[in-house]
Amino acid sequence: MNKEFLYTEIASGIATQIRKGVLKPGDKLPSVRMLCQDHHISMNTAKRVFLELESQSLVDSKPQSGYFVSPLTVIDLPLAEISSPSLIANNKEPDELISKVYENIGNKNMTIFSIGIPSGDLLPQAKLKKEIINATRELKEGGTEYEELQGNLKLRRMIALRSMSWGGNFNENDLVTTNGGMNALSFCLMALGKPGDTIAIESPCYPGILQLANGLGLKVLELPTHPTTGIEIEALKKVIPKIDICLLIPNFNSPLGSCMPDDNKKEIVKLLSENGIPLIEDDVYGDLYFGSNRPKCCKSFDMEGNVLYCSSISKTLAPGYRVGWIAPGKYKDKILKLKLLHSTSSITVVNEAVANFLKTGRYEKHLQQLRKTLQNNCQSYIQTIAEYFPEGTKISRPQGGLSLWVEFDKHLKTTSLYDLAIKQNISIAPGRMFTLQDQFENCMRLCIGLPWTESTELSLRKIGELAKSII
Repeated sequence: MNKEFLYTEIASGIATQIRKGVLKPGDKLPSVRMLCQDHHISMNTAKRVFLELESQSLVDSKPQSGYFVSPLTVIDLPLAEISSPSLIANNKEPDELISKVYENIGNKNMTIFSIGIPSGDLLPQAKLKKEIINATRELKEGGTEYEELQGNLKLRRMIALRSMSWGGNFNENDLVTTNGGMNALSFCLMALGKPGDTIAIESPCYPGILQLANGLGLKVLELPTHPTTGIEIEALKKVIPKIDICLLIPNFNSPLGSCMPDDNKKEIVKLLSENGIPLIEDDVYGDLYFGSNRPKCCKSFDMEGNVLYCSSISKTLAPGYRVGWIAPGKYKDKILKLKLLHSTSSITVVNEAVANFLKTGRYEKHLQQLRKTLQNNCQSYIQTIAEYFPEGTKISRPQGGLSLWVEFDKHLKTTSLYDLAIKQNISIAPGRMFTLQDQFENCMRLCIGLPWTESTELSLRKIGELAKSII
C-alpha cells in the first residue's frame, strides 16, 4: 500500500476505537516502536500516525511517557478537503472584500471572528503596562533615541535563547528586529524578489501575504495544501522550474491551522536549497501549539542560510506593539540595508519592555495559559459547530494557532453569509479572502482567540442558523 495512505488508514483505525469508546480518555496508546512492529511500518510512518491523531485532538503526547487518549470531548466532523488550486500564477485579489472585513477591527459592539489575533482579555495587559513604564525609566533619554540598526540587543538575546526549544540555536548576531511580522516579510520579499518573479505559497493563505506579494509585483502561485500536514510536496516539486521564491507558514498556518511534519520540513528545505530557491518561513503561530512540545521549524534544518525565518509577538502577546524579527541567514546584509532605508530603528521603548518581559519568564507563563485557553476554545467551537451548523459541514483539525477553517456545502456562499452576519453584529472571514483564485467561496475562517463566553457561543450559534437559512 502507498505509504501516503498507510498512515491515514492506521490513524483512522485508532480514531474509530477512540470515538466508539473502546479506547477511553487517559488510556495509553502503543509506543511508536510497538506501532512499527505491529504494522510493519517505518518510524517516520508511525510518527505521522500520531501526528494525524494529535491534529484531530484525539491524543496528547507526554514527554518520556508516550501518547494518551485526550480527555477532551471528541466530535466526529468531516475533515476539510485538500485544496486544489490551479498551478498557474494568478492575481485576482479580493481587495474590496478584504477591506470590508478588516474595517471591523476595534469595533467593540461586534463579535469579531474575522481577525486572527488573540483578544486583549487573553493578554497580560497590566504587566505589559508596567514593563513599558519601567523601560521608559531605565533607558537612556527615556527611550527617545534610536536603537542600533540590528535592534535591541537584549531582545535579540532573549529570542535567540528561546530558539533553542525548536533547534534554531541562534545567537544575537543572527537576528534583525522589525516593526512586526508583516514588516519582516516585506523586507524578505523586497530583498529576494523583483516585479515579475513568481512566489509559491500555501492555498488558502493569509490575506496580508497575498496583498503584499501583489503589491510588490510578484506572480503568486498557490500550492495544494492538506488541512493537517500543509503543502503537498509533490506539487511543489512540479513547479520548481517556475518559481523564484517560496513563502510558507509551516506551523499552524492561517487559515487552516495545519502543521507540517518534520520530515516534510526537512525535505522542503533540501529541495529548495538544491534548486537555489530561498524559503521565507513565517513562524508567528509556532508558540501556540496544543500538544506537549513546540514543533520544529524549517529553519531547524537549514544548513546553508537559505531560510529566512520571520516571527513576532503579534499573535501571542501584543498585536499593537509591532515587535517582530528575522533570522535572515545569508541574506542579512540585504535585510539590514532595507531596514536602514525603510525604518532605521524599531520602537525603542517597546522593544526594551518586551525584552524584559521575556527575560523574567513571564512570557512563558503567559503562553502556557494562552495555549490551554485556545485549545479549550477550539473544542468549544467544534462542539457548537457540530450541534448548530448545517449537516455535512467540514472543519480543519487545528493543532495550534488561532484559526479554524469551516467548509460548507458548495452551494453556500460565505460572502452572502458575511452580509447576513454583519447585520447581527457578527463578523466572519469569507474563504475567498484567502486566495487569488476563484475558490473557497463556500469556506470561512473563524478566529478562536476570543474569550469563550455565553455571548461568543450565541454568536457562533447564530452563524450556524444563518448558514442553514441560505442553503
